[in-house]
Amino acid sequence: MHGVLVVVVAFLAGAIPFSNLAARRTAGVDLREVGTGTVSGTSLFRVAGFVPLAVAGVCDVAKGSVGPLLAGSDRPGLAALAGGAAVAGHNWSPFLRGAGGRGISPAMGAFLVVAWPGTVLLAAGMVLGKAAGHTALGAFVAEVALLPVLAVTHGRDGALAALAVAVPMLTKRVVGNAPPAGDRGRTYLRRLLFDRDDLPSR
Repeated sequence: MHGVLVVVVAFLAGAIPFSNLAARRTAGVDLREVGTGTVSGTSLFRVAGFVPLAVAGVCDVAKGSVGPLLAGSDRPGLAALAGGAAVAGHNWSPFLRGAGGRGISPAMGAFLVVAWPGTVLLAAGMVLGKAAGHTALGAFVAEVALLPVLAVTHGRDGALAALAVAVPMLTKRVVGNAPPAGDRGRTYLRRLLFDRDDLPSR
C-alpha cells in the first residue's frame, strides 16, 4: 500500500470515536457534553461503567495498530508516522468535529507493533499515576520518557516512533478543549502536567 494511503487510513481508523459511540449506546450521553468534554476512557467509565470501557478500550488500542501493521516492518519510518497519525485522528476526530481524547490507547496499539516497550511504559505511567492520585501526571511522565527509552531499546526507529506519537499527545494536553481563561502561562502548564486548567486536589 502506498505510504500516503497508509497514513490516511491510519488517521481515519484512529478517528473512530469508540468511547463516544459506547457512551451514546449504553448511557445516551455525548462525552463532549459532560465533565471536561474529553472523549476518553476515563469519561466513558464515569458515565457507563467498566464493561463499555473495556470493550471501547480494546477497540481504541486496536485502531492504533492498523496503520503500523499496514506499513509493515520493512518501513519503520512510515510505521512511526502512521502511529502518530492514528493518535492525531483520535485526538482531533473529524467524526467529532475536531474533538477527541488524549491518545493513550491508540498510542499503546501503535507501540505494540513498532516498539512494544512504549506500550509498557504508557501503561506503567497510568497505573503508577493512578496509585499516586495523579493519573494525568503519571501519563505525562510516561509520554516524556518515551523518546529516551525507545531510543535505547529500538534505536533511531524507536526514537522516531516515540516522537511521532508523543507530539500529538502532548499538544492535545496543552491545547485542551477550549481557549484558556485567565493566566495563559499557568493554565498551559497545568494542562501539560495535570491535563486540567486548575490545580488538582488530593
